[in-house]
Amino acid sequence: MSFVIGVLIAVVQAYFFVLLARVVLDIVEMTAQDWRPSGVGLLATNAVYRLTDPPLRFLGRFIPPLRIGAIALDLGFIVLILALSLLTRILLAL
Repeated sequence: MSFVIGVLIAVVQAYFFVLLARVVLDIVEMTAQDWRPSGVGLLATNAVYRLTDPPLRFLGRFIPPLRIGAIALDLGFIVLILALSLLTRILLAL
């Protein structure tokens, strides 16, 4: 049973790092608007967006962004990060 829990923890942590890569890609997209990935970078970028878009879109249907002036803070992303952190802690406690 501990092997299965260890694998689940590794999968959750790997997904957490994919979400962090999504943050980096979003920041790069905002700051360097003419940047377009190519080659291996394009494959990695597509993989990151393909893995992170479904849960973020699902949460976006129920959790609206928080508007602070001209900035919109995506609360669905924050909820997903917190849920992954909570899931990791629960799995570690088992």
